[in-house]
Amino acid sequence: MEADRAVASARELDMLLTLPIREILPATPRAQIVRLDLGGRPFPYRAGQAVFVGTHGDPRREPYSLTGAPEESRSDDCLELLVRTDRAGARGPSLAPGECLDVEGPVGQFTFPVEPAERRFIFIAGGTGIAPLRAMVRHALRTPHREIHVLYSARTGNEFAYENELRALARDGRLRLHQTITRCDVDDSWTGNRGRIGRRELQALVDDPATLCFICGPLAFVADTRGVLEELGLPRERIKIEEW
Repeated sequence: MEADRAVASARELDMLLTLPIREILPATPRAQIVRLDLGGRPFPYRAGQAVFVGTHGDPRREPYSLTGAPEESRSDDCLELLVRTDRAGARGPSLAPGECLDVEGPVGQFTFPVEPAERRFIFIAGGTGIAPLRAMVRHALRTPHREIHVLYSARTGNEFAYENELRALARDGRLRLHQTITRCDVDDSWTGNRGRIGRRELQALVDDPATLCFICGPLAFVADTRGVLEELGLPRERIKIEEW
């Protein structure tokens, strides 16, 4: 399995650090932003990669995508994670400021290319699938590009992690943001788009074949979105998905 290969890859790198939690910030009602203090230690990775994290001394570790661009991680001297808090039965790490966590990695092949030939990028996220895409978006903004689109689907209007940041970037004209909620029956306050991301939303964005798409979210969401993009004529090699 991909996850097993990722674990093996991480252990081959032999990069195991014990890092304290610098701070924990609210992201959504069901997720938190957790920042780990690197303390000046280098931790090179590529935008989109993940780490395995566990309570210090516990051999059980869970995978979490790194949500910060590598450049920001170096300048801020921290690793940033988006951690769901509602995973019933999950044996995740203990989370509290000052708590030490064991961090192994980086791992994963779902990454932003080092020198992409494309200059038009589309990032398509479902729920907490925004985590690796946020790192890629932050990195892509620093690379040569023509257009950056972010399509973000969540269950309800209060479940968009990094929403204020993404909206600010959109207001500044640095990217185009498209949001939609899927639980249309439970959020009467939402005034934006409703329903799943589908052909109607994607068709206008893939008219240029020199477009590179990244998709992350629930398995069915990823499979359906890739299928629509292929039906619209986007070559499979230009559609990158998280395959853990």
